[in-house]
Amino acid sequence: MISLMKSGNTLLFTLIISLLFVGCKTDFEEPVISLEDYYIAEGFELEVVASEPFLEAPVAIDFDNQGRIWTVEMRGYMQTLSGESEDMPNGVISIMEDQDGDGVADHSKVFLEGLVLPRAIAHVYGGLLYAEPPNLWFVEIEDDKPGKKVLVDSLYADEGNVEHQPNGLMMNIDNWIYNARSHFRYQRRDGIWYKEPTSFRGQWGITKDNFGRLYYNNNSTQIMGDYALPNVLTRNKYYAPKDGLGKVLTSNQRVYPLHATLVNRGYEKGVLDADSMLVNVTSSCGPLVYRGGQFPADYDQNAFVCAPEVNLIKRNLLNFDGPVTTAKQAWDDQEFLAATDEGFRPVNLFNGPDGGMYVVDMHRGIIQHGAYMTTYLRERIAERGLDKVIGMGRILRVKNTEKGLSEIPDLENEDTKGLIELLSHKNGWVRDRAQQLLIHKNKTDGTDWLLGLIGREDAGIESVHALYVLKAFDALDRQKLVAIAQHSNQYLASHALVLLAQNQEAGISEETEMINALAKRNDPDTDLYLLTYLGSAVKKSGQSMVPMITEFVTKQSRVIYEDALLSSLSGYEKAFWNYLDKSTVRKEFEVSLSQLVDDREADKKYWIYEQASLGMDDRTRGLQIYRNTCAACHGQAGGGIQGLAPPLAGSEYIKGPVKRLGLVLLHGMKGPVTVKGQRYEFNAQMPGLSANGNMTDQDITDLITYLSNAFGESKREASPELIKSLREVKPKEGAYTEEELQELINEN
Repeated sequence: MISLMKSGNTLLFTLIISLLFVGCKTDFEEPVISLEDYYIAEGFELEVVASEPFLEAPVAIDFDNQGRIWTVEMRGYMQTLSGESEDMPNGVISIMEDQDGDGVADHSKVFLEGLVLPRAIAHVYGGLLYAEPPNLWFVEIEDDKPGKKVLVDSLYADEGNVEHQPNGLMMNIDNWIYNARSHFRYQRRDGIWYKEPTSFRGQWGITKDNFGRLYYNNNSTQIMGDYALPNVLTRNKYYAPKDGLGKVLTSNQRVYPLHATLVNRGYEKGVLDADSMLVNVTSSCGPLVYRGGQFPADYDQNAFVCAPEVNLIKRNLLNFDGPVTTAKQAWDDQEFLAATDEGFRPVNLFNGPDGGMYVVDMHRGIIQHGAYMTTYLRERIAERGLDKVIGMGRILRVKNTEKGLSEIPDLENEDTKGLIELLSHKNGWVRDRAQQLLIHKNKTDGTDWLLGLIGREDAGIESVHALYVLKAFDALDRQKLVAIAQHSNQYLASHALVLLAQNQEAGISEETEMINALAKRNDPDTDLYLLTYLGSAVKKSGQSMVPMITEFVTKQSRVIYEDALLSSLSGYEKAFWNYLDKSTVRKEFEVSLSQLVDDREADKKYWIYEQASLGMDDRTRGLQIYRNTCAACHGQAGGGIQGLAPPLAGSEYIKGPVKRLGLVLLHGMKGPVTVKGQRYEFNAQMPGLSANGNMTDQDITDLITYLSNAFGESKREASPELIKSLREVKPKEGAYTEEELQELINEN
């Protein structure tokens, strides 16, 4: 167990007054930000590196080759309890600068402005990739100003709300850009952008380990991940893998906040303990596998997770056992970083070029989207005045107190040899950027150096970076890959097998020596990627290698090995089925293979190959309908408008029978109405939605779902079938009265 140190004892963000030659004040001042209410694990220090007024509501950052922070500022998000600010074009992408060299931002410049809810950026290919729904853009950078702009994807995030749209934009070691809340990945080659399906991952934030496996989470599951490298298990358009993707890495979702905290469903049994402390995470986001090289060795590749609802950051220890990854919370009764400051809203974490861990603190009172906010939370936020905590934002840095931050290399001016040497840097951020700069600047004069680096017997993780630089240079023929696949570094060997499987040109007989050598290792990791290779080889080898393939499948007990094979049989499932001795495999595998054969013949594809984008969820659709049809009378926050419409929050019409609410929405209501014991007299009549030919049964179902969540008790009793039946239950004259509705309910 560790003890916690109060970070406020450290000098943080003091006001600096610099003197010029004649003793004049500079044209900037650094704000004083107190961290007295923040507590961090012993051996670490927390400091502010950027804050208001230089930025507002940051949700993501990236670093350029100079080490400067670029921020994505989602200023329009939930500025009020009703959230009507979301259409405001007030989002910006800014560059934070430290002009006096003390490590604290004292200047900011806007790179892009007028954006609506921007959510992600990535410095790639010498420019900036950024997401502003519904579009994904790439813009060239010219003297810190936007240059030529290219639309990469017009359907990047075309539906849904900010909590359920793609984000992340993380370049992986395989030269592909991956996202959270998305089933597509992106890459640019020779000036052309490519988009292809990948498995669906997470909700907000994405990260990777040194091997290239991806990690993510959702609100109620703090850390998830894939056991296999990206797209290894999704190569077959007709097969949905059963294991290895979207795995919950720990069942322990406990959080240990320092104070009682407001959460959306705090009224539900088991959400809060006897002291009103949150029990399990409800808004986890922004995971990070730490790869910075500045923390102690036992922190290397730990998974950190943001929990903004309880103002803290969790630490998990990752364990790798063959292809299976698991996580364990570092401590059972405390967190890595926690605060009593209710404005502290960590939403994303990043490895920095100096080895520090950077915390994106949105720093505002409301982080729950209006589509999902309950009356319970709305009322308590208003009581506490948290809706007034706006216009702020911070970027914090965590560093090890025993080791200084790393010097940031001069990446922009490094020559080929210098960039190749940086592939061995202790900081994963530096290694990643060196890899991408070698590719972007087409440093093909380093090909021999890269091959030599891979050929070393003691080659480490730098060799995998080198492998993918050579892949981008098209400098890896099959003979080289076969040799690399037999390297003693299993990570390097696995990646080489993945590349071999992507283009199975040779017959299996030419590569028997490699297969036999790898088989003798009896290594669970190697076997997984060897199966991927062997499955793709059925195209050339035919029946001769089926017994060996079957042996590999049955040797390992996890279903992920069967998934690796079935995913690699793309186009040759029927042939494999005919060759296979069914008595040698598990019955479940036989069933999966048979179904795969049938699905290909019926052209029934895995959904990631069919669906162009993610659909909007019901509560978000309901919120949009409410704003368009109901809010003008009942108010954005459901408080009602005097003389026009009653309040909805806590109303018997929302909390009561769903049939009654459906009848009111469909056919309207007139006369006096009683809500929470108060009688309202109105001259106007509420019109019914049944007269609107564009309003479908599903639309009204979604509206009821939203109303129940926002102003009632989160019931999901409505359905399109029910709404269809209620269309025929019409009132006697024009619209229902309260008495008529009550009679109908009593009859049922």
